[in-house]
Amino acid sequence: MSSGINSASPVIAIMGPTASGKTGLALDIAKQVDSEIISVDSALVYKGMDIGTAKPTVEEQAGVVHHLIDIIDPAESYSVSQFVNDTNKLIGEIFERGRQPILAGGTMMYFNALINGISPLPKSDEALREAINEQALREGWDKLHDELCRVDPVSGERIHPNDPQRITRALEVFRSTGKTLTDWQQQQGERCPYNIAQFAIAPQDRAVLHKRIAERFDIMLKQGFEQEVQKLYERSDLHQDLPSIRSVGYRQMWQYLDGELSYAEMRERGIIATRQLAKRQLTWLRGWENVTWLDTFANDNLTKITAKVTL
Repeated sequence: MSSGINSASPVIAIMGPTASGKTGLALDIAKQVDSEIISVDSALVYKGMDIGTAKPTVEEQAGVVHHLIDIIDPAESYSVSQFVNDTNKLIGEIFERGRQPILAGGTMMYFNALINGISPLPKSDEALREAINEQALREGWDKLHDELCRVDPVSGERIHPNDPQRITRALEVFRSTGKTLTDWQQQQGERCPYNIAQFAIAPQDRAVLHKRIAERFDIMLKQGFEQEVQKLYERSDLHQDLPSIRSVGYRQMWQYLDGELSYAEMRERGIIATRQLAKRQLTWLRGWENVTWLDTFANDNLTKITAKVTL
């Protein structure tokens, strides 16, 4: 254990697109110094969703303490503000135990809220949300996403056309205030009280990342991803509109089980959706300040980290 770890020491943040090697790098750091890992992943919070989320294995979690994994049921929701509150509390507790906190994941909205503070967004307007949903039933979510891209191109790029919850919120904010969600998000709230050393890991070649994504999806299928989602599908309280089931891969497998897609279509669309997620993650990171970039296949990543953080 490093005796120099205290609340003034930086928290290590390992960010990056899906399938870039974040989990492996976080575990490598943990081999160098007594650490605890805080997951920054909106899908890993769900119990019973292990294969499709590439959740750290039982062995990996046994070797290093992990937090914010398996904390809620797929029928429940977990907000950005909950994440920020839980993470700030966990960081303080980990420092008190004399260990190094490591943030590892790819949910950039979580990282943004933690590092830059939660924006003071207007309260939800139920009547307006209902009107947006009724419009979606008439015209389709694609039309509403097109509208979002016109009024708020930044949010349109970051929010997937198949994400009705976030499309609704972005349009609701714009229609109720006349200001875009992007404008509101640029108003910073209270920032994380800890110094965060930010690192982003990804292959230099986008084609290599795409290959890794396809290979990992096929591995998930071989590991029993269909059977995992089948258990969720059989529950009467779960449906496609829940944030858990909208997770990349789960939505496509659910549609296959529902008879909407063939097996081949499910695989293809699952891989495409994962690539689109990676693109959005990289879009966030390209505009990020104070980030040190690491190559997935480099041998000196730990050296670059220790150059900025004393382990």
